[in-house]
Amino acid sequence: MAVAAIRYLRASAAPPQEAEPDAPVVSPLRAVGPDERLPGAVTDPLLMRSVLGHFCTGVTVISALDQDGTPAGFACQSFSSLSLDPPLVSFNVARTSASWPRIAHAGRFCVSVLAADQGDLCRTFAVSSASGADKFAGVGWSPSPGTGSPRLADALAWIDCTIHAVHVGGDHLIVLGRVCELSVGRTDAGPLLFYRGGFGELTP
Repeated sequence: MAVAAIRYLRASAAPPQEAEPDAPVVSPLRAVGPDERLPGAVTDPLLMRSVLGHFCTGVTVISALDQDGTPAGFACQSFSSLSLDPPLVSFNVARTSASWPRIAHAGRFCVSVLAADQGDLCRTFAVSSASGADKFAGVGWSPSPGTGSPRLADALAWIDCTIHAVHVGGDHLIVLGRVCELSVGRTDAGPLLFYRGGFGELTP
């Protein structure tokens, strides 16, 4: 496990007395505290979601093996390349995610970039882990060469990472991953795209 990930996990478990006076004590692994949900927000959340939904993104699955060796993962459209030197990528995850703590404790993850014909696979991983559903049931995957994290079959590409840093960003966490291995998977399909609440694909 990366040293940075260990420091992050230790920091998330720091005792309340180390926090600043009157500052809300919230574990960056999980939920947003009630006192962080400020009333009277300037922007309507539904309007914000609708407008920002006009920004087209690709779709990925972030996955890892938890401490018991069980695969965990979730669908993610906020993945992006961040830095070439050092090689870093980033994604955002809700602080209420049930899958994220399992991945955070692993200290590593693999990003599978989904192809246009993998919409059903995305829907499978978009289901909350809190529902008890086994997202990996019937899903083909193999251990990635760098970290051993689940690498989904038939993905367009995969990026194998260790957790480099985690920052709190409102009701989400901003996760930085340091790339240790990556490769193109298949070349016979285009990317799965997400736009205005639905899936799409590139056309000539």
